[in-house]
Parts: sequence; structure tokens; C-alpha cells
Amino acid sequence: MINMKLLTPDLYIESILHLDLDKLKNRNIKGLIIDIDNTLVAWDIKYASEKTIDWLLKLRKEGFEVCLVSNNTEDRVVTFNEELKLPAIHRATKPRRGPFKKAMKIMKTEIHNTAVIGDQIFTDVLGGNRMGLLTVLVVPIESKEFWWTTFVRKIERHVLRVVLKDHKGD
Repeated sequence: MINMKLLTPDLYIESILHLDLDKLKNRNIKGLIIDIDNTLVAWDIKYASEKTIDWLLKLRKEGFEVCLVSNNTEDRVVTFNEELKLPAIHRATKPRRGPFKKAMKIMKTEIHNTAVIGDQIFTDVLGGNRMGLLTVLVVPIESKEFWWTTFVRKIERHVLRVVLKDHKGD
């Protein structure tokens, strides 16, 4: 039986644009590991919107280090990152610890000052929590997804109901 704490995000937000950067600063967060698909853009969109680009640039101006970490292919990540030119890891195999450690090394951050932002409980939240990182779950941008992700989302919705019900008083 999996520990439900490992599937519980520290923060749950509507979108990246709703992320309270001051709240992250108050928690001494310096580095952000950010998923791409359905976190920054819909999974079938090749490039970031102007709003997303502005948000990512704002992160840098606010003093955050950023590393994109995606389980998707090199081609997908490189194409998405063409204009942004951010440090990025493709075929990350989240929730394994390796890509999170690699991202922190790139950003020169530590466990205590790094957060993970993503749209999936079983990759982003589980992986971040296994590492002891601050985890931020965002509502997925697009409901149309690969068949496997659609299947996993059904399980995630059930887990999320249980997790949120257990943490209403927090």
C-alpha cells in the first residue's frame, strides 16, 4: 500500500499563473523544476504562449532558477524550449529520483529550497515528495490526452478526492 502522503501535493492551484511567488520566497524556494505537458502548455501544443513565456521570464527576474523536466521525448522538449533556452531534461523517467537530482545540480539548489510544479500526481508529486521537495500540483490544461494518461487521470481523480478530503483542516 502506498503512503498517501507521497501523493499529496503541498500546494494545489488552478494554473501556473495562480502560483504565489511570494509564498515560495517565504519558504526559501530558489529553484523550480517545472513539467511541460499540461502544466505549461497543452500536450499537443509545440510552443509556449506569450503569457507563459512572460511568466517564465518573470520567474527569472524574481530570482528563481528554473529547469524544465519532462518525461517526453528530446524532440518535444527541444522544440518547446527553442525560444526559452532554459535548462531542460527530456525522457526524465519521473517519478524516479534521478531527474530531480540532475535538475537541482543544474540549478545549484538543494532539497530544502527546490519545488516541483506539475500536473500529475504519479509523476510530479510522487517524485517530488519522494525527494522531500515542495510539490505544487496544477490542474491539467487540456483534458484530451494520450490513452494511458487518460487512464491514469481516473486513478488520480480518486486519489485527489481522498487526499483533499483528509487535508481540509490543514
